[in-house]
Amino acid sequence: MGRQVWVSARVAGPPDRLWRLTQDTGHHPRWDLRFSAITPAGTDADGHQRSTYALALSHPRLPLLTVRGSSTSTAERRGDDGAGTSAIRFAAGHAPADRLSPLASGTGYWRYAPQPDGRTRFTTGYDYLPGWGRLGAALDPWLTRPLVGWATAWSFDRLRLWAERGQTPERSRDLALAWTAARATAVLATATALRHRRPLVALVTASALALPTPPAVPSARRCERRPTRGVQR
Repeated sequence: MGRQVWVSARVAGPPDRLWRLTQDTGHHPRWDLRFSAITPAGTDADGHQRSTYALALSHPRLPLLTVRGSSTSTAERRGDDGAGTSAIRFAAGHAPADRLSPLASGTGYWRYAPQPDGRTRFTTGYDYLPGWGRLGAALDPWLTRPLVGWATAWSFDRLRLWAERGQTPERSRDLALAWTAARATAVLATATALRHRRPLVALVTASALALPTPPAVPSARRCERRPTRGVQR
């Protein structure tokens, strides 16, 4: 396995709401970019919750490709303040399409830690064996792992907006698409102005790219991506 993917977000309020939004399999796919569906599948011999999950590459009519897998999780809440930890094991399925998953199998956790300022530090750490054989192992350090780390952080900020502001994940998605389209338009306008030798217009349109992400638009940059001193992994 490689370096653990680690993401942490500070969310206003106690852990209770975060616990509900993350542990409910109906809510989880709404905010987490890495899943399109999670379905409970009973419990194992030790009483641990089992689930199946799916990630569908969407199309206006039918999914182009759906990768499926299974997971087994244990959840425990400790203390009256709501602090807790949820641990999980996961593995891609065995169907031909499932073998296209860049993550073959792995383990991870969620940690909910109340903070003195009234916020909750919501942290995940997970590691995995890459899929795709030797190609996947070669791509993982510089492509797959950074990409899934970014997707996790972006999803955590979308969750934060839901928990703090009541902004639904669907609304966050639409705002993010609009913001991305606006930036793409600015890039195109800048390139067009440069091609037509209009440096002042190019400067104006390029300056739009320096604008910060609006507060209502999810951003992976708002989350911590590496543990700092005093923060548990």
